[in-house]
Amino acid sequence: MEIRDRVFVVTGGASGLGEATVKAFAARGGKAVILDLAEERGRMVADDLGDSAIFCRTDVTDEASVSAALDAAIEAFGAVHVAVNCAGVATPAKVIGKEGPIELSVFEKVVRINLVGTLNVTRLAALKMLENAPAEDGEKGVVINTASAAAYEGQIGQAAYAASKAGVVGMTLPVAREFAEYGIRVVTIAPGLFDTPMMAGLPEKARESLNKMVPFPKRMGKPEEFAALAVHIVENAMINGAVLRLDGAIRMAAR
Repeated sequence: MEIRDRVFVVTGGASGLGEATVKAFAARGGKAVILDLAEERGRMVADDLGDSAIFCRTDVTDEASVSAALDAAIEAFGAVHVAVNCAGVATPAKVIGKEGPIELSVFEKVVRINLVGTLNVTRLAALKMLENAPAEDGEKGVVINTASAAAYEGQIGQAAYAASKAGVVGMTLPVAREFAEYGIRVVTIAPGLFDTPMMAGLPEKARESLNKMVPFPKRMGKPEEFAALAVHIVENAMINGAVLRLDGAIRMAAR
């Protein structure tokens, strides 16, 4: 799919991986719709991109909220061609900690945002994509989801996060197979350690330690590198039903 003049809906688009992805699409002539709860930051990013972007305050776990954002995208730009799910949380908690077992509400919140939220946006965005005129190869849309290396090597304290991201990995192929008849591709990116706002508050020594864990290059990934892969996925129609690790060959240790 060409990027110019296509409409891209990006959850978590106000910061980190999502913001970099929004900017990458806009720089190539796409129209970006930023879905996020961070209203001030989201509007700032949209304002910086001018007529190429709008912001919609959105709770990805809420059907009405996502539907309203998608309707706003169509009202502003006429269609929805690509959905990129970057919204997520990483609340650490041991299953049995010093104060007892993990609260089910903590586990459920992480899974609800990371997994259920991803499916919620996927299903509602795909419904809009069905209305698109088919492009070359009959393509009508692309869904890009975000998993994590933790889906494969979750560390101690990451049970909820790892489970949620493993769910995203697990639904990639079944949904891609289902959507194939509609001309909609589904692909997942599984990043390793990336220099996002989640990492920004770490002490320098901790950051250095994390950098050394990556075989090559010995550093955290840059959000722009995630965005570059998202761009390539959109442009390369043969990438479908795949989970692409973007992690410098890291395999996370237990702790």
